[in-house]
Amino acid sequence: MTSSDEAAELPPLDRGRGLALLAAAQDVHLVVLGDVMLDHFMVGRVSRVSPEAPVPIVEFEREFRVPGGAANVAANARALGARVTLIGVVGDDEAAPAVRGLLEARGIAASTLITDPSRPTTRKTRLATTRNQQVARVDVEHVGDVDDRIETALADALDAAAGSARALVVSDYLKGVVTARVMTRVVATAQRLNVPLLVDPKVPHIGRYAGATLLTPNHHEAEAASGVRIRTAADARRAARTLAEQARVDGVLITWGEHGLWLSYGAVEGYLPAAAREVADVTGAGDTVAATMGVALAAGATPAEAARLANEAAGVVVTRFGTAVVTAAELRARL
Repeated sequence: MTSSDEAAELPPLDRGRGLALLAAAQDVHLVVLGDVMLDHFMVGRVSRVSPEAPVPIVEFEREFRVPGGAANVAANARALGARVTLIGVVGDDEAAPAVRGLLEARGIAASTLITDPSRPTTRKTRLATTRNQQVARVDVEHVGDVDDRIETALADALDAAAGSARALVVSDYLKGVVTARVMTRVVATAQRLNVPLLVDPKVPHIGRYAGATLLTPNHHEAEAASGVRIRTAADARRAARTLAEQARVDGVLITWGEHGLWLSYGAVEGYLPAAAREVADVTGAGDTVAATMGVALAAGATPAEAARLANEAAGVVVTRFGTAVVTAAELRARL
């Protein structure tokens, strides 16, 4: 972004203030609700093309599994020191205990995950090279909305967990958990508790988020939802304002890859240049932004201060291959 865009950079974050917010984050409770996934990475070396079809042959070297989707949001929030309750759905399959184990190893209770035998645990298997290039992805999922029984169970879990929450985060991946009924309950809960509600949105569900504090779309989602093509900071401002009005939310934070991010929240508007020095993989970066924003707001940050911390967190996570988290210690070092 340039000065010709007539856009101001968001105010700087004093290091002492940033450290105080990260210290305060150790005492907050965050509730994350959304589409829980298992991210599976298979990594190998590519040196030839298959004689059977024009596709690369990947010689397997290693594999690893990490929490994905809403579970990655929860993992990032926990890595920053927050106490996290994750509410979501898994299937009755071999992937479900893997997700539960990964969460519990990170200090996140898996008891609030609801089992739905009618659908598989959402999982994404990425085939990648040792040079961090993705070759293919295989998704196992059921994208239809959960049924009435599961909706009720989700709402009950939210009621049981939210009493001490300082912020709510919804991670919507269009996998069936964020139904209109569930979203209505989340909005009502946030308003009753008077706590921030952040939504990492998807375009088909924009009408469901009315009453939220902040949406955190990437620039492709913001373009699709607002109808504004984003090429400059002025475009980002227009898209954010349009989206906030259409969705009937208080503010919008647009993540824009190598261009940084744009925040519009009431009278506070401005951009931040990207903090990443090198980019290895953007997988899960939006989860990191949503988690950091949620934890920072819960700790008492202003939206602009939270955006500063989220931008720094994203600058760390994109330097790593695969779905990753940023710790409080790493973020302190960035400050």
